[in-house]
Amino acid sequence: MEYIARDADIAPVAALIADPTRAAILTALLGGRALAAGELARVAGVSAATASAHLARLLDGGLVDVVRQGRHRYYRLSGHEVAEVLEVLARVSARPPIRSLRQSRQARLLEEARTCYDHLAGRAGVDLLDRLRQGGYYEAHDLTPAGERLVAGLGVDVARARASRRRFAPECLDWTERRSHLGGALGAAITEVLLERGWLRRGTIPRAVILTEEGRQGLSALFVSKELTSHSPVT
Repeated sequence: MEYIARDADIAPVAALIADPTRAAILTALLGGRALAAGELARVAGVSAATASAHLARLLDGGLVDVVRQGRHRYYRLSGHEVAEVLEVLARVSARPPIRSLRQSRQARLLEEARTCYDHLAGRAGVDLLDRLRQGGYYEAHDLTPAGERLVAGLGVDVARARASRRRFAPECLDWTERRSHLGGALGAAITEVLLERGWLRRGTIPRAVILTEEGRQGLSALFVSKELTSHSPVT
C-alpha cells in the first residue's frame, strides 16, 4: 500500500494535546508566564509526579520549554505558534459546564480580560481593537500612519515589532467574544507596555489580567486626545 505524501505529521502533536491533563497544563501556560510543576499539578488536579511525567512528554514533543533558576525549574509554552494552535482549538471546542460560584467567577474574569499567550484578549482586547479600527488607526491587518504615531506615543517600539519573525498585526478571533482582538507582534508589544505602565495587572488566576483604574483613565485619555470620543471605554 502506497501512502500519500503529507506536508507535516500532525498526529503526534495532536495526541500530545488530546490528553486531558496535558491539555489543562498547556491551557494554564497560555497566560504567557513560566510556571513550576507544582503549580501546574494543582491547576490540572493531579499529583506532582503525574504532572512531571506529562511535562516530560510535552518537553520531548517540543510544546513546552523549561527555564532553570537555581534548583528550580519553570515551564512555558515553546512559542506563540503553540499558543495559536491552542486558541484555535478553544474556539471550536465546547465550553465546560460551570459547577460552582468559584468557577463562575473565574470564567467571568477570563471573559473580561486575559492574556492569549502574550497579547490582550477577552472583552478588553476586543474593545481595544475596535477603538483602533474605529479611530482610523488600524486597517488591513496593519497600523495606519496615525496608528503608528498613537502606539509609539504609548511607548511601543513599532520598528522592533515589525522586525519580528512573527506576523505583525493579525486579527485573532477571540474564543469567548467571538470577535477579533489584536494578535501578533504588535498585540504582544502593546500588552507588554500596558503591563509595564501598570494599566494592566496580573490576576490571581492563570491568564487573567485586570484593567486598572489608571489603565482605564490612561486609555480613555489616549484615544480622547486623538479625537476618538464616539464609543465606550475599554472594560
